[in-house]
Amino acid sequence: MTEAHAALADATQQLNPCFAMVAGETSGDLLAGLLLDGLRERWPAMSAVGIGGPRMRERGFRAWWPHDKLSVHGFGWEVLRRFREILGIRNQLKARLLQQRPAVFIGVDAPDFNLDLEAALRKQGVKTVHFVAPSFWAWRANRLEKIRASVDHVLCIFPFEPALLAQHGIAATYVGHPLANVIPMTPDRAGARLQFGLMPDDQVVAILPGSRGSEVRNLATRFFQAALLLQQERPNVKFIVPAIPALRAEIEAAATACGLRQLQIVEGQSHAVMAACDVCLVASGTATLEAALFKRPMVIAYHMSWLSWQLVRRRMLQPWVGLPNILCRDFVVPELLQDAATAQALCREVLNWLDAAQQAPEKIAALQQKFAALHATLQRDTPRLAADAIANVLQA
Repeated sequence: MTEAHAALADATQQLNPCFAMVAGETSGDLLAGLLLDGLRERWPAMSAVGIGGPRMRERGFRAWWPHDKLSVHGFGWEVLRRFREILGIRNQLKARLLQQRPAVFIGVDAPDFNLDLEAALRKQGVKTVHFVAPSFWAWRANRLEKIRASVDHVLCIFPFEPALLAQHGIAATYVGHPLANVIPMTPDRAGARLQFGLMPDDQVVAILPGSRGSEVRNLATRFFQAALLLQQERPNVKFIVPAIPALRAEIEAAATACGLRQLQIVEGQSHAVMAACDVCLVASGTATLEAALFKRPMVIAYHMSWLSWQLVRRRMLQPWVGLPNILCRDFVVPELLQDAATAQALCREVLNWLDAAQQAPEKIAALQQKFAALHATLQRDTPRLAADAIANVLQA
């Protein structure tokens, strides 16, 4: 290619860039859809290719493979077969991208797939961006070196992340958390209660044992045993469980085995359930942030195998595990982890919140004020800020 042809190609990429993207799972498809809105606003003639889901395709994304190709479920040989298939997809994608040379490659979450791909592309001169920093600040500090080697820029969804990444020589921009713009600052509690046939003065506990099979297996029984104890103390308390359809049968079986029958299980609708409830009993993860954005008191719990816990505990970099506590830099809600997550302890902490609503409403109000301030901090024009950061990478 002559210098003139190279200059023309570079100018074309600046004006009508082709972005390559990989998004895994439904959450990644949602984030990538928002990002595509920002990119299209800035570059109306842009194009985007790679691996994605329906929200991305609605925005003109050309999916060479569907995003669910990156999902792994099951055990044994099935998992091994899927990993081999995923590795093959990554190798094919890398070869295709090195041939077509996109303006920027954007990996959306899915760090196990994307970081290695980003590193390989970057070594060959392709600019790379990663959207959603892996949670290195929780217990994966060993990933920092890999991030530094893999990406030109990180788009962060939490405000404290860019400064931490900068300490390790990694460029990053805070773009806000998309959930903060999806969840209203003042949720419609009355409407949500009406949706589930609940009365305005009902005491309602939402039970969220996780979105993965392993989480449900480790937590559902503990949560339902705690609910049974709570029911014995407060016979009129209502329980509602938003279940992923694929896990509903397992959740129903766990509730039945515990002898808990007075509960409502609904498919999906976790946001409506959070809006309707008084307290959330919730597995540590993104659902805790959603509960905070709904301004709900909560009890956070987690339990895993003994060996996994030993490994995680040694790598923890801060005293908090739940996202609301991490973001508030304080134990604003209780965390019961591993052996501390007994049915009796979980029941006691949920009762404390229910009692506070009746006897110390100022405690609930103070928590809601903290969560409202957190909500405001996370609200940003994510599509525009992300597009601005990518524009800087493209022009560098």
